[in-house]
Amino acid sequence: MRRSRSTRRLECSLCPQWPTSPAVPSTSRPSTLPVVFASTVDVMSLLRPLLLDNVPSIQESAAIALGRLANYSEELATDIVSNDILHHLVMSLSQQNRSYKKAAAYVLRSVAKHSEHLARCVINAGALESLVSCLEEFDPEVKEVAALALAYIAKHNDPTLALQVADAGAVPLLILCVQEPNVPLKRVAATAIGEIAKHSEELAHRVADTEGAIKHLALLIAHPDKQLKKQVCACLANIAKHNEELAVTVAEADIFPKILYCLKDADPQVRKNAANCIREIAKQSSELANIIVHYGGPGAIVDYLNHTTGVAKLPGIMTLGFIGGFDESLAMSIIVSEGIAPLCEAVGPGNEDHVKAAAAWSLGQLGRHSPQHAKPLCEKNVPAILLSVFINQESSEDLKNQAKRALKSIIRVCKEIDALIPLVNVAQPPIIKYVLEKCAMILEKNLQAKKKFAQSSALLSIQEIKAEPGSKLKAAIDKINALYPPEIIEHYKPETVNNLLSNIQ
Repeated sequence: MRRSRSTRRLECSLCPQWPTSPAVPSTSRPSTLPVVFASTVDVMSLLRPLLLDNVPSIQESAAIALGRLANYSEELATDIVSNDILHHLVMSLSQQNRSYKKAAAYVLRSVAKHSEHLARCVINAGALESLVSCLEEFDPEVKEVAALALAYIAKHNDPTLALQVADAGAVPLLILCVQEPNVPLKRVAATAIGEIAKHSEELAHRVADTEGAIKHLALLIAHPDKQLKKQVCACLANIAKHNEELAVTVAEADIFPKILYCLKDADPQVRKNAANCIREIAKQSSELANIIVHYGGPGAIVDYLNHTTGVAKLPGIMTLGFIGGFDESLAMSIIVSEGIAPLCEAVGPGNEDHVKAAAAWSLGQLGRHSPQHAKPLCEKNVPAILLSVFINQESSEDLKNQAKRALKSIIRVCKEIDALIPLVNVAQPPIIKYVLEKCAMILEKNLQAKKKFAQSSALLSIQEIKAEPGSKLKAAIDKINALYPPEIIEHYKPETVNNLLSNIQ
């Protein structure tokens, strides 16, 4: 059958050449010419009958054109749905040649990617069964496009979409795709598995319970392809994040120390995804945190933080906080690994408030265990850094709360008067109470500390504080004053100082 001139002209307008990757048409935004053309001409009514043409190349070209239009905007994807084109694609998906299957699956994923509603429209058209059957095709390129379409359906926030993908039997076939020698297929399959597993414990267990799933994913952590490593690390993180049992399953798949090596990968996204995966494992239990420490995790995370900027620091910061929060030995392993310095740097200027808040929380986790843990933090001036963040008017409420909690937890176990004296002069009422209560406890037992406190401006500063009678702050001030002879306290009172100044004048 000979194509008409108008048909050939339509193909030239709407169907650019296949991209470099033969399996998936280019996802880059095409020219606006097709969209302008589609808005002025009823393109859908022209393309729909071409899907049923007797010439396979015409069918394929029509499907590619629809895919590119749907990929461009949600409005055009909605037009495809409203013109009842999806049913034609799904019906012919199981009957046509591999080239048409790739084009049809491309249309389905281009429609499904925009919103939950459109993804559900794809499911309601009966596409899941056809897409899953494409995963059993011999051609890896057909499998790749079908797996990507399933990933786009499962990625949306509605977990029922991912559940329907899993119920259609996609998970075991996606695991088989991961084992294929074709690297692009491995990437897309790992992406789809991660998108399914991220939604709930039930779906993550479905993946983990599939024979060989975690083992085959874990083997790919050391793969030379950076895009594949990126997707595998993200997939394992999505599985491990739900509970301790799943995290143990991932950790026992021999991902350590291989995943720690990914923290030094040349690709920043590989490093970030690897750090995310380590964080999701570390937060679940002290036993898993011990495994990470055993393989040198704290040093690797500290090195990661030292060579990372911006929001990418966040998973590393949280990992140190989770590990250090479990017990004293784990916290000390981070302190010994020089973990305090990068956390202090993260609290400093140049970082977003949520990064600063995470760093403040992690510092509190490290220093809250004992005086031996608080001492190295005090030597790094951490209390003063946290206080400056707390009193900064530009700090967010969450950042202030995290800085306050961390400061209180460090002060509670601190025995270093040198670290507390600077706080006395600048601390505000929510914090000064805890500072003075701790100072009173230290001064009561340490003569040298009493001398330092009096010789500094701290003793003078507390005389100037206007505390409510009967308050805890007033009780702390009185307790400190009682530790010194009355004549010294009288000497430091503001009115005495004013009288002396007036005599000089």
